[in-house]
Amino acid sequence: MKKVLILGAGLVAKPLVRYLLDQPDFEVEVASRTVSKAVKLIDNHPRGKASELNLKNEEGLKDKISKADLIISMVPYTFHPIVAKYCIDYKKDMVTTSYVSEVMKNLDAEAKKAGILILNEVGLDPGIDHMEAMRIIHEVEEKGGEILSFTSYCGGLPAPEANTNPFGYKFSWSPTGVLLAGKNSAQYLKDGQEISILPKDLFDNYLVINIEGLGEFEGYPNRDSLPYIELYGIKSTKTMFRGTLRNKGWCSTLKKIADLGLLEEEEKDWTGLTYKDFLKKLMNSPAEEDVKKSLSAHLNIEENSDIIQRYEWLGLLSDEPLPLEKGSPLNILGAIMLEKLQYAEGERDMIMLQHQFIASYPGDKKEKITSTLIDFGIPHGDSSMGRTVGLPAAISTKLILEGKIDMTGVHIPVTPEIYNPILQELKELNIVFKEKKEEM
Repeated sequence: MKKVLILGAGLVAKPLVRYLLDQPDFEVEVASRTVSKAVKLIDNHPRGKASELNLKNEEGLKDKISKADLIISMVPYTFHPIVAKYCIDYKKDMVTTSYVSEVMKNLDAEAKKAGILILNEVGLDPGIDHMEAMRIIHEVEEKGGEILSFTSYCGGLPAPEANTNPFGYKFSWSPTGVLLAGKNSAQYLKDGQEISILPKDLFDNYLVINIEGLGEFEGYPNRDSLPYIELYGIKSTKTMFRGTLRNKGWCSTLKKIADLGLLEEEEKDWTGLTYKDFLKKLMNSPAEEDVKKSLSAHLNIEENSDIIQRYEWLGLLSDEPLPLEKGSPLNILGAIMLEKLQYAEGERDMIMLQHQFIASYPGDKKEKITSTLIDFGIPHGDSSMGRTVGLPAAISTKLILEGKIDMTGVHIPVTPEIYNPILQELKELNIVFKEKKEEM
């Protein structure tokens, strides 16, 4: 019997836990700060165990890690290095779905010395995106070709029939992460030229992207794409771009939200204020002035614009009292968005991931390769986000414990021995890419 310890019981943990409990040779313990969440996930399974654990309790954490064969860390990424240190001490393999931070990268030599594998970025984005990209890159290289251009977009949105609000977006958990992503800078390579985007310009730099069968979306740059040239081993490429997909109208609305100061993180006292008062304070506009007029002038848009209508729908122009007396503008925006932009019972989410390559082959032959994943949540069941993040982590855990991934050190899934079996099993679980090749 192999013992798997899962740290954290968040919204994407359910498919992960269930997959592992379905393996007859695995025992699974879910340790969470909120034990009731862990109990719900284990659901009285004979080989499952739920326990309470605060990661600040180092003795408790060490004890649990020492008794497991593999640790899956589904807690916020800032905790991963602490967990990794103990995994190295006790010589236990570790899996995460988060980006590799510098701190984690620097544990590579220690992990190798301990003879363990720390496998990161085995979710959706990052995760499945790397795996499908590398599968295609290696296939092109095996045919003697090279990559000239790589463009990738990923987005998690409500399914078309669940797209029922003016924002074209819904949250399953705290909006803070999604909103803070609007404060990132971005870098990418286009036609051999490095392009840098400042946070204030992020939402001005979107393109309209067509996803076959679903229509048009807005795609804007996702952080720094440049390291992926080396990571994917495609030094020949003249374009390297990774982007995020949203429904139309998102970028202009978020741009004005940022311009208003609604993404600011400095805590202030808002005692006794309504939403309307709060907006006027952010704009320094006179208390007696009509709020729509103030917004129109401040943001340089029409009073009847879609953007102001979205704010009104959200409740930002109302006489309702603010949900908190102390906090940052970001906290206030996050609270009202979480309340208003929720999935209703039985509504489906949707994941879209599209890679587009241009490859060149000897004899002046060029090919455009498009690979698209579209996946929907299950009504009253697992979300697509939960499946596409949790299942790759679960499959990689099984492969490691079965001795089928024989590596040590800190890795991401860019080698065939990791990505081939994961993509194959995802296909069997109906998470499948559709590939299209066109000669140019």
